[in-house]
Amino acid sequence: MREDRRLATDRFYAMLDELAERLGGPRLLKDCTRADGWPQYGVEFFLEDGQVRAGEDRLRVVRVGSHALRATSQANFWTRLAQHRGPVSGSKAGVGNHRGSIFRQHVGSALLLTGQWSDEVQMSWGQRKVSPAQREAEYPLERAVSDRIGAMPLLWLDVPDREHRVSLRANSIALLSRCTGGTHPISPGWLGLDARNGNVRRSGLWNSEHVDDSYDPAFLDVMETRLKAVF
Repeated sequence: MREDRRLATDRFYAMLDELAERLGGPRLLKDCTRADGWPQYGVEFFLEDGQVRAGEDRLRVVRVGSHALRATSQANFWTRLAQHRGPVSGSKAGVGNHRGSIFRQHVGSALLLTGQWSDEVQMSWGQRKVSPAQREAEYPLERAVSDRIGAMPLLWLDVPDREHRVSLRANSIALLSRCTGGTHPISPGWLGLDARNGNVRRSGLWNSEHVDDSYDPAFLDVMETRLKAVF
């Protein structure tokens, strides 16, 4: 089983490397705009500096995400990325809102343990309802989160079918998660080790869902089909 997982992980990363080559390399989210030619529906793969694959100098995936996973959702791919990044112009430029992105919430919770933040922010972060004053007090931390996520290299795959997006997201997380034997370890000093959410700390991913699930290797066939279809 361990060998099967290693082979599946190698195949996953081989396709991701091919995707990176065809896209012209990963992009940094901080440099992205709506006009960059995004698919309407897709799956996102975030990498992170300092987090490398076992025995290699290439970066490992630290988050897999998607959007419009429910039939009633009207979200598109860029809308979701913009929620992770936060606005780049206007009065709230660089601030962002972690209540619209669990990714931001996880990163911010880890940053809370690595800097000097007020007790007010410590208590309000992640709470659903806060006062305007509390929200304003969170702005410096929101900016720090935007800086952190904005510097993460991003790859994406066009996946128009909702069921395929659901499968690719869930099975990619399950395959990569350290909770169930993911083959690439957490490199020392990873910020996620300070996240409030235990699933983030244990899995080595900025994900809290599907980290304890088993993966279905058939998802790799779907991933390969989408890679060939798009390019």
